Amino acid sequence: MVSRADRSVFAEWWWTVDKYLLFGFLTLLIAGVVLSLAGSPPVAERIGLDSFHFVKRHVFFVVPTIAIMIATSFLSPRNVRRTALIVFSIALVLMFATLFVGQEVKGARRWINILGFSLQPSEFVKPAFLVLSAWLFTENSRRNDIPGNIFAMLLLAIVAALLVAQPDLGQTLLVVIAWSAVFFMAGLSWFWIAGLAGLAGVGIVAAYTVFPHFAGRINRFLDPAAGDTFQVDTALNSIVHGGWFGRGPGEGVVKRILPDSHTDFIFAVAAEEFGIILCMCLVLMFGFVVVRGMSHSLKNEDAFVRLASAGLLVLFGVQSVINMAVNLNLMPAKGMTLPFISYGGSSMLAIAFQMGLVLALTRRRFEAASLTSGFSRFAATRPKAI
Repeated sequence: MVSRADRSVFAEWWWTVDKYLLFGFLTLLIAGVVLSLAGSPPVAERIGLDSFHFVKRHVFFVVPTIAIMIATSFLSPRNVRRTALIVFSIALVLMFATLFVGQEVKGARRWINILGFSLQPSEFVKPAFLVLSAWLFTENSRRNDIPGNIFAMLLLAIVAALLVAQPDLGQTLLVVIAWSAVFFMAGLSWFWIAGLAGLAGVGIVAAYTVFPHFAGRINRFLDPAAGDTFQVDTALNSIVHGGWFGRGPGEGVVKRILPDSHTDFIFAVAAEEFGIILCMCLVLMFGFVVVRGMSHSLKNEDAFVRLASAGLLVLFGVQSVINMAVNLNLMPAKGMTLPFISYGGSSMLAIAFQMGLVLALTRRRFEAASLTSGFSRFAATRPKAI
């Protein structure tokens, strides 16, 4: 047990970090390991690998994931900005390099090989970009000589252009939604709301026209007879097959023919083996994390902390909703992971960095300020000795 009298860095962190949020993240991480055992062996067997190949790799990333999340949560708000700038700069360069030397998978260049590891730089760009955008929006409202809104828009244009060039339209949509939420919370006018809505509409029409795979997904969602809907149909069958309580660990059958059962459709595997009730518990846990984090954000008097933490939580929540909605055929397939649950080293490490930033920004720092101001008021009113 850490004593409150302890003045070490770890003790200060322990007594100021939100332990409920930390518990929520660790719970989701453990759930990811359990569901990896359920969903990944059939995929490994289909491609001729050891049954537990993806399970071992998933577990391998658990330790660095926890380490990154805890280490990042020690940062002060100022160091959060600095770290975000460094991560954003490096990841942006890697995203650009990926277009030329990256691995091409299913017609897209999103991964780059570094020291034997396949890395997806765009996963790290997202949280860093939102933190920098929150800082720019804050500076725009605080100082008239800094056009923070314009700079934030330029950053969005750069990130969106690189994502579209890969192409990764799902991540582009996610980034735009989260960025727009931060801009909205920063107090944008109706002029900007109308303008951004118009640009979003033009962007969707352009994507539908230019990218055949995007148009195909929209068409198949609106009219299942327009193309192959095997994966979505199989995911729905998996959910129905599981019922309320599931068939039991390892007893899933439909998952054996579900191509991406360890990544994009891990939620369907959870429904088949553990039931709809467990899926509802997962939804509640994701909801708890977002609501708990947002409550901290609303209470914080620092505009940057408020916008940055809220933006990161919107990113986390919207990504989770998109993944689960695709599994339930409530929206077109996006190829997006379920945070902390789906298999994927880059995704796990980037989410750990993102949630570490949330833990850092939501730490209780007002107590020291309150004690200092209280002492100052006491000293000012105390009678001076003669």
